[in-house]
Amino acid sequence: MHAPEKPLRMSLPAGVWVLGFVSMLMDISSEMIHSLLPMFLVGTLGVSVLAVGVIEGFAEATALVTKVFSGVLSDYLGRRKGLAVLGYAMGALTKPVFAMAGGVGAVVAARFIDRVGKGIRGAPRDALLADITPPAIRGAAFGLRQSLDTVGAFVGPLLATALMLLWANDFRAVFWVAVVPGAMAVALLVIGIHEPPRAAHTPATNPIRRDALRRLGSAYWRVVLIGAVFTLARFSEAFLVLRAQQLGIAMSWVPLVMVAMNAVYAASAYPFGKLSDTMGHGRLLALGLVVLVASDLVLAVAGGWPVLLMGVALWGVHMGMTQGLLAAMVADTAPTDLRGTAFGFFNLLSGVTMLASSVIAGLLWDRLGSAFTFYAGAGFAALTLLGLVASRQRR
Repeated sequence: MHAPEKPLRMSLPAGVWVLGFVSMLMDISSEMIHSLLPMFLVGTLGVSVLAVGVIEGFAEATALVTKVFSGVLSDYLGRRKGLAVLGYAMGALTKPVFAMAGGVGAVVAARFIDRVGKGIRGAPRDALLADITPPAIRGAAFGLRQSLDTVGAFVGPLLATALMLLWANDFRAVFWVAVVPGAMAVALLVIGIHEPPRAAHTPATNPIRRDALRRLGSAYWRVVLIGAVFTLARFSEAFLVLRAQQLGIAMSWVPLVMVAMNAVYAASAYPFGKLSDTMGHGRLLALGLVVLVASDLVLAVAGGWPVLLMGVALWGVHMGMTQGLLAAMVADTAPTDLRGTAFGFFNLLSGVTMLASSVIAGLLWDRLGSAFTFYAGAGFAALTLLGLVASRQRR
């Protein structure tokens, strides 16, 4: 995790922009629904906060675990676009199910299928992005894609808020509108991306054979471990929404929490991605953990909008500093023909820890209160920071 050499001035390939806009459109569609889902489950369907934590944890873990299989398959086939299209199409097709759902079972099933689609597209898309981007600007490329993705993540809740106010809290009407950008994302991916051809002399091989996996060296597995620990220190953003609702904020305005977080995330991801091309990765990761500790502490003591938004903004800065960086680190430490597999295993371990962190957060919330949940998050992030510093000193 040393500082890379300063890159030459290069323009990002057009495919990076296309993948970024595809991510943005799908995130607009998904976040219009997901920003309202915790309130819909708790307020309308009467489930507990612990149940929300379990549902969110399993949903996100499903997406991340599925990336292993799609990543391996993309390496075996030597083709990534088809799997990405399949995954985005699955996500788009679930949106009408949310709008027509008559009970919690249909909502959970749609959430599960949507996340399976996310899992199928994730690793092939990230590997495709690495394939079409020169190594010297890979941090900027992942930062840009993450930034555009996150633009969608705050435009979605913003649209949801406006439509909830316009249509008197009609959840189903908002869910129907979410169908449109999802379909647009699939169409843009099909038309706008042309992946590099596989070398003619490269035979199809099993990427999870022992001799292939042995080529994923210690530097790669160190990144996998760091990513898993980061995920354990950062539970689902659904708890930010529930914290806002707990403070007495009107239901129609609660999605603005995700708008604020993702606006900061989108604004910071690309600058920090560019910075990661010239700055030591370990130092930037450590700074991201410091910001996460500060965010958790502010959210724990929040008593109203101003302090809550400060904590949410710090959460967004932390995401901008770390998420694109970790993806670039995976791409940098994995062999070209094993990138899909590498992203898959990276997200497998992150998926397991996402499930654990969300369930623990929900349990702490129900038993000890919301403030204790965020204090515990700050404590674990601080321990993670100490472990990262100690590891770097030993090496």
